[in-house]
This record gives sequence, structure tokens and C-alpha cells, in this order.
Amino acid sequence: MERKRVVITGVGLVTPIGTGVEAFWNAVVNGVSGVGPITHFNASEFATRIAAEVKDFDPERFMERKDAKRMDRFVQLSVVASLLAIEDANLNIADLDANRIGVLIGSGIGGTGTWEEQHKTLLERGPRRVSPFFVPMLISDMASGMVSILVGAKGPNLGIVTACATGTHAIGEAAAIVSRGDADVMIAGGSEAAITPMAVAGFCAARALSTRNDEPERASRPFDLNRDGFVMGEGAGTVIVESLEHALARGAKIWGEVCGFGMSGDAYHITAPSPGGEGAARSMLAALHNANLKPEQVDYINAHGTSTEDNDKIETAAVKTVFGQNAYKVAISSTKSMTGHLLGAAGAVEAIACLCTIRDGIIPPTINYETPDPECDLDYVPNKARKQDVRIAMSNSFGFGGHNATLILSKFES
Repeated sequence: MERKRVVITGVGLVTPIGTGVEAFWNAVVNGVSGVGPITHFNASEFATRIAAEVKDFDPERFMERKDAKRMDRFVQLSVVASLLAIEDANLNIADLDANRIGVLIGSGIGGTGTWEEQHKTLLERGPRRVSPFFVPMLISDMASGMVSILVGAKGPNLGIVTACATGTHAIGEAAAIVSRGDADVMIAGGSEAAITPMAVAGFCAARALSTRNDEPERASRPFDLNRDGFVMGEGAGTVIVESLEHALARGAKIWGEVCGFGMSGDAYHITAPSPGGEGAARSMLAALHNANLKPEQVDYINAHGTSTEDNDKIETAAVKTVFGQNAYKVAISSTKSMTGHLLGAAGAVEAIACLCTIRDGIIPPTINYETPDPECDLDYVPNKARKQDVRIAMSNSFGFGGHNATLILSKFES
């Protein structure tokens, strides 16, 4: 069966450094950090007291109050990102075949805020006071469900949960659905809102988070020798994935083409990546094979780049395995240095960063890169954005449980 060409026709995001693509991209290009003291709860007793929070978020600017109250924050963020993407794509679902428009949005953790609030209610006020909306607010598939309900998309509707690889898997699988003809359009992405006491405490217990509490803007420092853990972030990213023929028929603008998607499993450890980045390398190779590309054709890699000791050196090793000597020529950066780690939303937000890079010919910097690490010796575009023509960009996402996903996006050429 011949694959349909798949393009992206709209983007929307809500991030710690801006809501909407232009606000986000302006912050990225200028190396703005979204990390600061935690304000969502009192973190004074926590080892880590910093995070990358979405500021001044008001869901009622985009939806009815009664709807917002029935959503966990991760769903609210996703709905807003999706509405922005639909607007950007000029996608009028009422004028199209809604049965051919689907939704695939994932979350790595889901409604942890709702869980914690309702558990407190259970303990303090008893089971009769637990909200009847507790379960639908909590479950990770509800971002897809609510977007579908609000916009009237009646095609394939599902969620994906692969920890920090969720957003990339969601876009890749949505593209596969469109490519094989099961839908004309997919609203796809990831969302996360897990800056909550239990989630932060859990990551602190695992010693995964930076404790650079006195210098929050300098805490996320991927590939730097003095990195000491990732910084939790929250947000959502959504893209409109569409068959080329459908996009052309309705005169849509095209951000770029989804030309490759690959994935793999480490089969190694619940949190640690496989030694030498073997699993990550297989994911990148699978994406290159799917795109029918050679490594030297890739102009830019948006790295998973979490700012943890193991991830950054192992991802570097994986890039060397795949790219050989060309690993030293390809530009690599981690936008997590600015946004923090958005967990299940990270891959979607980073795919949008790749699309902006392709559009404008500007490669995002890795900020806070000060001291080179001998085990991380590639070109990480340190501290300042770089003007460079980019035709093909690769985006990596790796998650707890050994989930690896790689997306390849290219400049659209008819």
C-alpha cells in the first residue's frame, strides 16, 4: 500500500516561556529561561524548590467555566494548545468530514493534581465528598477525549502514555494513521501538569531533579559538566497532522512534512537508559530508515537533552553511533535548557521548535552551557541561537520504561 505524504498545517502550545508559537519561539531564540521558584504549592521542605511553571494561565479565556472546572490542569493546557493549533491551521471542522478528523494526545502522568486533591478530600471529608468527576478528570486519555468533544472531531480518538516519549510517539503515530488513510487530519500532541507535591517528591526521592534552588534560571544545563538533574516543567503542544492532498485541497499553509518516525525499547531498566545509548540509536536509525534518509542529510537534532548525568552522555554516545564522524558536524541543542522538562508534553513542544527552526533558519541554543564535559563533546549550539539553513530536523524523546521515539521533520517541497 502506497503511503500518503503527511504534513503539519497548524501548531499550538502553552509553555513556561510563552503561550502561542510566536511568544514561545521569540523566547527560545533569545535564550529565555522559564525556570523559577515553585508557586503551585509550598515547597519549602523539598530538596528541589524550583520548576518551570506556566505563568498567568487562565483557561476561561478559551472555554466555559463549567467545562474548565471539570478538567484537570493537564487537560486544560491541552485544550488550549489544540484550539490554538486548529486556529493556526484555519481548520474549520464544521465544513469538513468530521468522521475523518481524529485526535491523538498523550500525557506521561495524567491528572496527578486531581488525584492528590481528591485523596485529601477522601481522608478529611469521607468517600461521599469525592467528586463524581474524579475519574474522568484523572485519566490520561481525557485530553484526547475532551478535545474531541469540544471541537467535534469524530475520527480515530486515542491517547498514548510512554512517559517522556509521549509527545513524540503521539505525533508519529498520528502521522502513521493519516499516512495509511485511516484519517485525513489528526490533532496530535502531548500535555503535562505534574508540578504537584507527590510528583515532585517522587522525582526528588529518585534524585532526578536539579537542586540548584538559588539559581533557578541556571539550573537546566544539558550537556554541561556541572549538570545535576532535570528541572520539571509543565505545558502542552499540539500539531495538526494532515495528508498532503487534503491540505492542498483546502489551501492550507504547510509548516513542514513528517518524513520519518522511529521507535524502540531498551528492555533494560525502569529508569536508566541502556548502556551506550543502544536503544536510542536504534530509534534514530529506524526513523532514518522510515524517511529513506542518510545520517549526513540531517541538519539539526533537537536532543532529548534532559540535564541529567546519564541521559546527556548516553544520548551523545547514541548520536555518535548513528552519525559516525558526522556527529561532530551536525548541530544539536536542547530546548529543555529553557522550558525545563515537560515530560509527556516535551516531544510535541520540541517538534514545534524544529518546525520553527526549519521555517526561520535559526537553531535554538542550549543555554547555561559553561563547562564542557569530555563525554559530551559535540556541537550543542552553546548559549546563543545560530543562523543556519535547516532542511531536515530530527527530534529525540526517551522515557522511563525504556521507551524511545524519534521524529524527522523536513521543509515542505512539492
